[in-house]
Amino acid sequence: MSAKVKLGIVGMGAIGTIHAKAHQAVGEAEVTAVCDVNRAVLDKAAATFKVPNAYADYADLIHSDVDAVAVCVGNALHREVAVAAAEAGKHVFLEKPMAMNASEAAEIAAAVDKAGVVLQMGMAWRFNPAAKVIREWVESGRLGEIYHVRAVLIRRRGIPGLGGWFTTKAASGGGPLIDVGVHWFDLSMYMTGLWNPTAVSASTYAQFGPRMGQYTYVSMWAGPPRLDGVFDVEDYACGSVRFGRKASMTFDIAWAANATQESHIDILGSDGGVRFGDGAVKVLTEHAGRVADIEPQFSKDGNGYEGEARAFLAACRGEAPSAATAAQGVTVMKLIDGVYASAEAGREVALDA
Repeated sequence: MSAKVKLGIVGMGAIGTIHAKAHQAVGEAEVTAVCDVNRAVLDKAAATFKVPNAYADYADLIHSDVDAVAVCVGNALHREVAVAAAEAGKHVFLEKPMAMNASEAAEIAAAVDKAGVVLQMGMAWRFNPAAKVIREWVESGRLGEIYHVRAVLIRRRGIPGLGGWFTTKAASGGGPLIDVGVHWFDLSMYMTGLWNPTAVSASTYAQFGPRMGQYTYVSMWAGPPRLDGVFDVEDYACGSVRFGRKASMTFDIAWAANATQESHIDILGSDGGVRFGDGAVKVLTEHAGRVADIEPQFSKDGNGYEGEARAFLAACRGEAPSAATAAQGVTVMKLIDGVYASAEAGREVALDA
């Protein structure tokens, strides 16, 4: 492989554009091909990023001379495109969520393993400087035994593209849990090393989305709303997760709620705790015989998208392992599946190993 990885991007909507900018910014990739079914979007992307090859069919991009493929299409197409790319011998950068469910995710993982290519999940939050340091603190034992995590991501009014594919289960796989909760689940397990969820008890609600004409909001990502569209997903999910007998996690994830907007992950250890989020990191511990709160400072240079791009390219060149593996992606999807299964059954459900 040449010093620069030849990258093709499938799906040039908002997230595809973000990844094109990130990969070009790190200077270790050459975006040589883009793909989108929307001709206007495709032409704009090719011109903006000065890409020589533009395809309307992802199969044409996959079978071109690219070394790697970034999968940035809608959730329902993740399995199809990622498996095809792996089978063609291309390394795969796969935007979250991994797939519509754990079964599809397992198919992707199997295809990647069989082909012997790299897969890295698009988990940009892992590349926040604070997240990496917190993970090091946990691994070093500085926080003692980790016994509980609280993952909270509440938007006061944040339903994206009301009535469109985000709120249509057949296209998205679910609501805020699979859209943004996937980040908080992944980040919680990444920072703590708790990759063995064994059971989950959860509830989901849809209190705002179904009343589409009465939904009051300030702004809307992927809007405007389509009042003749579909809303058949949750807008709030909450519950608890067991990691065997070792630890537990509670979560509250919402696109919309009559509650204070907040976004943080609390990690509770026997010798110290950490709050990640809300614009800062706080270590809750003891110092010189006193209860103490410490607020360390972290570099604000770069961003998570550039960080994950740099890590993916290094893995493609064989310089490092994947920074967010297929196996971890499958675990996150099993947990999400478990939340939906528990909410439907009205009881705790066990998760497959």
